[in-house]
Amino acid sequence: MATCPEYRHVPTRTLAVLAQRLGKVFASATTWYRLIRDHQWRRPRQRVHPAKPKIGIRASRPNEFLHIDTTLIRLLDGSRAYLHAVIDNFSRRILGWKVTSTFDPAATAEILLAAAKGLEHGTPTVLVDGGVENFNGPVDELIHSGLLHRVLARVEITYSNSMIESWWRTLKHQWLYLNTLDTVSAVERLVRFYVQEHNTRLPHSAFQGQTPDEMYFQTGARIPERLEAVRNEARRARAEANRNRDCETCELVASRS
Repeated sequence: MATCPEYRHVPTRTLAVLAQRLGKVFASATTWYRLIRDHQWRRPRQRVHPAKPKIGIRASRPNEFLHIDTTLIRLLDGSRAYLHAVIDNFSRRILGWKVTSTFDPAATAEILLAAAKGLEHGTPTVLVDGGVENFNGPVDELIHSGLLHRVLARVEITYSNSMIESWWRTLKHQWLYLNTLDTVSAVERLVRFYVQEHNTRLPHSAFQGQTPDEMYFQTGARIPERLEAVRNEARRARAEANRNRDCETCELVASRS
């Protein structure tokens, strides 16, 4: 009964009582759990999940796909700060951001306009969630102007908006939560510092040592090659140093012989 597909929908504790009502097995639920564990009877209740894409949407050039989202940051006094940001899919560069003390849907249009300013080729596709901050008058007006193309993640396409959400986690746990978040101005100062570090100084693991700025402006093409050469030289020097290192035990044996 524990491994029979006929009872796969019945929890083990309920199955113990059902077996008694059917006159088949008279044992407590504890005995059922023990026998299932001891005999390693796998109940046929494994959930079948739909296949999910392992790799998210990937751009082939800067400004092809953008991700925008809003996150909430709680301050020490219980109040809230709202952070809006847009990230480039190809380079992971933060193109625009804004911290507000109130939920301001118009901030989305403001940072999208700043991110799209100066673009010369093509119309970027911006991935958004279904929040009111992404579907409102100012944003709709910007989309209708033809400057950007808006796509609703997980509705109009199968991909999620996970790239900007992943950056939220990194920003919060690697930086914001390590500091005192007591005012909106403090949050704004901390975010400004981290965006600068993220864009210009911190190499991204996906780019073989290049920073988001170097990927976005295509100025770091030689960095992976240079880093590989430096690593090879470090390995060679370390191996040479190990071979030349004196061993006290070997010297002692040699002197006695």
